[in-house]
Amino acid sequence: MEQNRLSDDFTEGKIAGKLLKFMIPILGALVLQAMYGAVDLLVVGQFGTKAGISAVSTGSNIINMVTFIITGLTMGVTVLISRYLGEKATERIGKVIGGAIVFFMALTIFLMAILLLFAPIFAKWLNAPQEAYSLTVIYVRICGGGLIFVVAYNVISGIFRGLGNSKLPLIFVAIACVVNIVGDLLFVAVFHMDVAGAALATILAQCVSVILSFAIIRRQQLPFKFTRKDIGFHKEILVFLKLGFPIALQDMLVNISFLILCAIINGISLEASSGYGIAQKVTAFVMLIPSSLMQSMSAFVAQNVGAGKEDRARKAMQIGMGLGVCIGVFVFALAFLRGDVPSMLFTSDPNYIACSAQYLKGFSPEAVLTCLVFSYIGYFNGHGKTMPVMIQGITSAFLFRVPLSYLFSIQPQANLITIGLAVPLTSIYGISFFTIYYLIYQKKLRNS
Repeated sequence: MEQNRLSDDFTEGKIAGKLLKFMIPILGALVLQAMYGAVDLLVVGQFGTKAGISAVSTGSNIINMVTFIITGLTMGVTVLISRYLGEKATERIGKVIGGAIVFFMALTIFLMAILLLFAPIFAKWLNAPQEAYSLTVIYVRICGGGLIFVVAYNVISGIFRGLGNSKLPLIFVAIACVVNIVGDLLFVAVFHMDVAGAALATILAQCVSVILSFAIIRRQQLPFKFTRKDIGFHKEILVFLKLGFPIALQDMLVNISFLILCAIINGISLEASSGYGIAQKVTAFVMLIPSSLMQSMSAFVAQNVGAGKEDRARKAMQIGMGLGVCIGVFVFALAFLRGDVPSMLFTSDPNYIACSAQYLKGFSPEAVLTCLVFSYIGYFNGHGKTMPVMIQGITSAFLFRVPLSYLFSIQPQANLITIGLAVPLTSIYGISFFTIYYLIYQKKLRNS
């Protein structure tokens, strides 16, 4: 493979070292991304209105669903670029990127229109508390209006992860995080713009990040050829959509299940709604280890599959599981025993803190279990086997997570601990599903 600091070769060397070297910048980028919403909620909680906490929480759920759809589709781009690198077919990468540019531009226009027009309907569907309804609509519309920058960042990051470079996306998101913190403090704490200020700060941060990322990229030497002729609708779009669409569909439906959960909790009380919103920001950080594992595993496995090194791909998954579980145990202990500590960062209201800590106690086993689930997902994504990933995601969401959450919520002594427990119980099903499919797939590989 051509030696270039914008790409890396995962087909040689120690697996654990290579995987960690690639994963750590991804984890750093995810940490900073999670800080977007966390800082929004933290600043609104300290300097805005109490209803603003619920509005940012509910509105973030809607925006996050759209973001996860984009991330799922860009995963197809990541896997395809990694595969072509493993196959030494770098001449096809330019077409992949050119196709991604036009496809995601068209998709962005469509999604922006949906968010701007239907924000009131989405807020109503999520059963937003009356005090927070109008603020939720404002948050969704402002973030929806700046969606082009969110999409651009995710596409750029997906391309570079596919090249085996996770450091540049970390730089891009670090820039955005700094701008977002400054913007939140300026718009919310100084100008008292409440929820609208938090949304504006988020979009401004993404805009600055994208502009500076283009400036940085122009100074780099790319390990492939890319010309204006590559930009257009061609067959590579269908190839990466075949890989990314099942992931995106799964992410969308899984997030719909969490929106349903949000609506269930919103119907309990403003305290439960705000407490759950705070807990969600904490769980976003809990999920960073498995999420970074999944993203790094997908690119790592795809390169080795392209190079015909199946044993190395399988060992990478096993090592990733071990790393994730070791770290997850400590996160589980913190969330289970002292969920009130991270919750205090977002508000001083004791009722909100208590509700958040309750949910985190029930959710806490997920810190360990989801590392196994996401390692499996990264392994199958890297093989282009995204259909079983989609099936697992959909069945988990609508056969387990939503029914269990609703069942727990209607019990006479219902509380956020038992509702939070629905998430790790769902992951037990996911582990069982993937283990069975993995054994079947390995048998198929041995017989082929």
